[in-house]
Amino acid sequence: MGIASVTIDAARPKSPDAHLLKWGDAAQLFLPDGSQLFDIDEALAEALDGALQSGDGGITLKKLLAGLDVLPVPDRCSGLPEDRRVRALSLAVAQSCNLGCSYCYAQGGGFGSAPKGMSLETARAAIDLMLGDTRPGERANLAFLGGEPLMGRDVIHDATYYAARRASERGIKLSFSITTNGTLVGERDIELFDKHGFAVTVSLDGAGAAHDRQRPFKGGRGSYARIIERIAPLVERAHRCQVSARVTVTPRNLGLSTMLEELISFGFHSVGFSPMLSAPDAENEMQHDHLVEMLEQMMACGRVFEARTIAGERYPFLNLLNGLREIHRGTHRPYPCGAGAGYLGVSADGELAACHRFIDAPEGAMGNLADGVDRVRQTAWLEARHVHEQSGCRSCWARYLCSGGCHHETLSRGRPACDFIRGWLHYVIGAYGRLTRARPDFVGQLAR
Repeated sequence: MGIASVTIDAARPKSPDAHLLKWGDAAQLFLPDGSQLFDIDEALAEALDGALQSGDGGITLKKLLAGLDVLPVPDRCSGLPEDRRVRALSLAVAQSCNLGCSYCYAQGGGFGSAPKGMSLETARAAIDLMLGDTRPGERANLAFLGGEPLMGRDVIHDATYYAARRASERGIKLSFSITTNGTLVGERDIELFDKHGFAVTVSLDGAGAAHDRQRPFKGGRGSYARIIERIAPLVERAHRCQVSARVTVTPRNLGLSTMLEELISFGFHSVGFSPMLSAPDAENEMQHDHLVEMLEQMMACGRVFEARTIAGERYPFLNLLNGLREIHRGTHRPYPCGAGAGYLGVSADGELAACHRFIDAPEGAMGNLADGVDRVRQTAWLEARHVHEQSGCRSCWARYLCSGGCHHETLSRGRPACDFIRGWLHYVIGAYGRLTRARPDFVGQLAR
């Protein structure tokens, strides 16, 4: 049995109220309520292990926890979010794409319709909606997605300048982001991204042929060489903007360790992996065995991260960095993201959606720019998507970290990745404990 399988077994829920981790000569206790984490001694670890293994996670567990300094946690998860003001938007400025990615959830960029682009008037109306909901001194984020958003380059540039000016007038701290396939990035775009401090995410599924197999141009020609040609000047000249790589992991590109090293050496600020759980065809979707292999690879990357960090080096493995930050902050939430609440997607036609993945999808419809957010649909969405309403989540110790998983993926396919997610979180918590011992200064910086 590989390390990933052992980790998955160790991470399976034995109680909804506690999770025990043991590694080396150390033990940790994780409490979902408030995402509290404790270092515990061997005697308590053995007693807790006995209670959890026997299935006696009730009275005995409560007695054992009574001696710990467990903080009372305010109820943050039973109700719906009261503040539903829109402070983050993604604009589908181009519902079209020049690539033919085999696994595209947007069905070639058009979301099942003929290609179309967003007008500047629609973009400005969306920006006005968001800034009208945001108070002076608060933060807001404007994201550009597609399809391939740079097929709507003029709208991106004009909308950015418009939004920056309006936000400045209102005293709002506005940030910008874009997710791009990288093939169309030009000099004018590089200047815009750096001037406005964009967070630029480039979709890359490996180096050379590994990428080209999954993300060719629509005519079948590989896109990797073009992307590197266009992105290299951006990475080299990035000053205010941050350029990261995002890898979609399918059964065909599971060599994550090598891929991570290649992409880091290119100069990306960070590199992250995301499993393809919901694709137009099952061939591109990760099955259980693939997810076990992915976890094996992720943990290998994590061990390199730990070693490099202990040695005082920076190693920009985004999945582990984000996980460590969540544990450090004590993240405890009933939803995996702001979709359908403070974050909405906007289609090229001005229709509002729960997020960028639900563009033109009836199940994620949230109104339109002309009439505003449909509060009835929004409330129904938030009620249905709450973690307490998700099958299997109530009994899981990771429920307030995972929060039920991506809405689009779970509605499309269910939850095939629970073992993978719990296994990864189990590893992350252990890594947090090890780094707390070896590099307390590093851990102290995670809140920044």
